[in-house]
Amino acid sequence: MTDVINHLNWRYATKSYDAAQKLDDEKLNHILEAIRLAPTSSGLQPFEVFVVKNPDLRAKIREVAWGQAQVTDASHLLVFAAWDNITPERIDAAFDYTNEVRGFVNEGWEAYRKQLHGIIAARTEQANFDAAARQAYIGLGIALVAAAEQGVDSTPMEGFDPAAVDQILGLKERHLRSVVILPVGYRKAESDWLVNLKKVRRPRDKFVTELN
Repeated sequence: MTDVINHLNWRYATKSYDAAQKLDDEKLNHILEAIRLAPTSSGLQPFEVFVVKNPDLRAKIREVAWGQAQVTDASHLLVFAAWDNITPERIDAAFDYTNEVRGFVNEGWEAYRKQLHGIIAARTEQANFDAAARQAYIGLGIALVAAAEQGVDSTPMEGFDPAAVDQILGLKERHLRSVVILPVGYRKAESDWLVNLKKVRRPRDKFVTELN
């Protein structure tokens, strides 16, 4: 098997973290850079990642996350927050930045900018948020693989009150909404009931359909 498959077989949704073990900056930054490089529709990157280190903030988030200990015991807590709406201003900022970085203006790219303006204008604010949230999940998937590659445990979690987390982190003022959270750190094997259980996934022939 390739290294990436070995890493994915190793990882699982960690239930118990060793609070005394901390990620070094190099591994944390590796995971964050992988997320930053994740592909997104139209290259908009319509989400941001918050690295929550503050113990008081994490304790408050745990209270609105069904008391799940991973939130406070993991080395770091990542919060993926999507744009609350895909606005013309946000589209223009992304397209203008692309032009600045590449050093030229492409006619086809500019035509696509106008097309995208029309697409988002025809949708509701909620539909635009939903579209942004789906892009955040691409970043989450990249994060899970990057963490495993670094030997770092992770636990993707939707079990929390998004509105409460938004308030705790002041996301509404930044026109963001929390989507998913990801504790990362190192497993505490002796207290994790899941650590030694066999990974269960559907067989390939019941999961993959090849259309030739």
